[in-house]
Amino acid sequence: MAGTLLMFCGGLIMTGTLALLPTMLQNLMNYPALTTGLVTMPRGVGSMAAMFLVAPLITRVDNRLIILFGLLLTAGAMWQMSQFSLQMGMAPVIISGLLQGFGLGCTQVPLNIIALSTLPRHILTQGTAIRSLMRNLGGSVGISILVATLAENTQAIHSRLVEGLRPDNPLAQAPYLAAPFSLSTPSGMAALNAEVTRQAAMVAYVDDFKLIMLIALAAIPLLLLLREAPRRRPAPAAAPAPTAADD
Repeated sequence: MAGTLLMFCGGLIMTGTLALLPTMLQNLMNYPALTTGLVTMPRGVGSMAAMFLVAPLITRVDNRLIILFGLLLTAGAMWQMSQFSLQMGMAPVIISGLLQGFGLGCTQVPLNIIALSTLPRHILTQGTAIRSLMRNLGGSVGISILVATLAENTQAIHSRLVEGLRPDNPLAQAPYLAAPFSLSTPSGMAALNAEVTRQAAMVAYVDDFKLIMLIALAAIPLLLLLREAPRRRPAPAAAPAPTAADD
């Protein structure tokens, strides 16, 4: 059960971030679709590299420690993503994606081994199917929650930001409010509203990344409920049978 819950959280983190990041890059930072794909590609590279590096450690290190390292690294990557701004370049996106992919890659293989190694062989197939279902369910629930939170926070923050955009506010007048923004012309107000919506959406994305970071940290106590199956020691070599020459 603990392994299934961790798989649910892993699916939420993996799919939820995958749904948020491309829309943020394309809608708010005007990245082309090809550039967005190239910038988010290091996440897959990090996950693949982690699986190759973790494979030799599975039989040498406690798998729960590997999962702990992966969750902490994922939380650190989400913290870095919570520092995103509209003025940043590509480097923070690439570095955080690489760290997140490496962290998630460190959790998947050991988690599968721990969770499935304690099941009897006759229900191993059902256990694998349930774990895949929970991972997909976590991704679906994560996308729903994060997108709903994104829309709600965007509207709430937009309402707070426009409170100061009044004709009687000196900071909303020239030279503080330069073209194309204006409170006296329809085109200027439209441009100003678009920029406020853009800023509010960025804050909402940052809040979603913080929420994912908290989910990764909240999943760590579940490691205390995991139990590794006892590792079998290799059987000692049988002594050779006595021969007539020995007699």
